[in-house]
Amino acid sequence: MYVIKYGGNALPDLANGEIDQVLEAIADEYLDGEQIVLVHGGGPFIEKALMEAKIESKKVSGYRVTSKTSFEIVQSVLSGTVLRTIVNYLIGSDVNAVGLSASDGNLIRAKKFEPIIDGKRADLGFVGEVESCNPAILESLITEGYLPVVSPIAADESGIGYNINADQVAAAIAGAMKADSMLFLTDVDGIYRDFSDKTSLLSKTNLRELSSLKIADGMIPKVAAITAAIKSGAQSVRVCNGTKIDAVLDAFAGEGGTLVTA
Repeated sequence: MYVIKYGGNALPDLANGEIDQVLEAIADEYLDGEQIVLVHGGGPFIEKALMEAKIESKKVSGYRVTSKTSFEIVQSVLSGTVLRTIVNYLIGSDVNAVGLSASDGNLIRAKKFEPIIDGKRADLGFVGEVESCNPAILESLITEGYLPVVSPIAADESGIGYNINADQVAAAIAGAMKADSMLFLTDVDGIYRDFSDKTSLLSKTNLRELSSLKIADGMIPKVAAITAAIKSGAQSVRVCNGTKIDAVLDAFAGEGGTLVTA
């Protein structure tokens, strides 16, 4: 059973009718009988939509601030445009796909993310984090033969919606479902011992070694998610380049990229 995180930076512009070889590979795995949950991101699509709406992105110590207006656009892009486009594409590839937001069916309950910055809690607006995960709805859908596609938008107990890092959502689902493998399809070839040294790509590692590596900034949330997934029940995580179809096919064959185990 796979939980797949398809990163926004790896997604092609499906709205322009491009053939997505990665989604085709996922479809083939599903049609061969594999159980799959697909969690998607969409950063570049959000940036484009915010730019078109002339909304400036604000950050506090590297964290993006999401206003109410920004969140409405983020939700529309992730749980609307990107989610529906992926689901429609998979349906066109003979996959019985169904799309849902992360909070649907009590899958993910969110809470407001308030990082400590300079000794104080920072208010980032409508940015959340995972508080709990109940995979019952996914288990029911999979049992009925569906391939669930999940967007990283979730609500808290009061019904307030938040944008959550898709890596964190995928990790929570992979752990809760005790996934055989979690696949991170991103825009790099895997995890490097030192990202500045392209010859230092790791074919495999474990949580102890992972905690000691010099991690590039963009990989920090992924490493946190990988650690959380394994500690909460996922058997393994493989990080590979989702922009290269050969790398994706290798990952489904249990090869390539970086394999992380406990």
